[in-house]
Amino acid sequence: MPLDEDKYPAETGRRRFVKGVVGSAALTSVGVGGAAAVDATTDAAGEGGGTTTFVGVENTDGPAPRGMPIIPIQIDGGELKGLWPEFDSEAGVAIARDFGGSGIDYSSAWFQYCGIQSSSGIYPQADRNNAFLNSPGSFTWQGEIEQGAPLTVDMFEDYQEWGNGIGKTGLGKPASANWRDGDGGGVPVQLIRSVEVEKMANGEGKYGDLPNNVQSFISEATQDGFIAWLNKCTHFCCVPGFKTQEGSANFGAEDRIYCQCHQSVYNPFSPVQKQFVALPRPPQEG
Repeated sequence: MPLDEDKYPAETGRRRFVKGVVGSAALTSVGVGGAAAVDATTDAAGEGGGTTTFVGVENTDGPAPRGMPIIPIQIDGGELKGLWPEFDSEAGVAIARDFGGSGIDYSSAWFQYCGIQSSSGIYPQADRNNAFLNSPGSFTWQGEIEQGAPLTVDMFEDYQEWGNGIGKTGLGKPASANWRDGDGGGVPVQLIRSVEVEKMANGEGKYGDLPNNVQSFISEATQDGFIAWLNKCTHFCCVPGFKTQEGSANFGAEDRIYCQCHQSVYNPFSPVQKQFVALPRPPQEG
């Protein structure tokens, strides 16, 4: 099917949404449909599962039930890294309580959906490389950098001018990365460096309307205009992208994160606090 063709035409009255629900029921046997069980409450399901409050990039269109979780960024000697909190044996997760004075607990449970809960890198006590490692494929500029090399701040120096012909030039420079790798158990990440993120962190302009707790979280979770998120669509676990698909313009998503599988759209410049039911981690071997 061509990228710019809507597989759920508007005239059917069932555009995008109903087929996604039917498909979810069919895929529950492989654990994907569980990603659609969101904005609900439940008792803890063991191994870090259960109702989880998180901050994510907002889902603004399509069948995705919620946004994708933001990964707080640290810059260490010029290398871009994702923060991994300390393990809490009582909670059974890695957790940073009251992150940045926001009143929001940032934890490893944020990433327990779409099969990521089975990744060895997501186990709370796993000793992994927290650097964002170059994962070429989505963006031409990353092909000039060795695969698996740490992404560094200086690679984004042109972020105020960067463009690839999709949407606005100068909105931000994106990258794809692998996070918490060690034995092939890393997870897919995208990040952007953007002036909009700088404004968001400072509560400037329209960002002054963010809830205080979300504003506090974003101020702590972003740095030097960088923001990162776990790049797994919360609908059917596809891998979306910011400025990766020309056809995204047909859905008003050329300056957004767009998932071509079922046309879900996310706004990387609109952080929201939501709840979902984190899937339990399988028992760790060894």
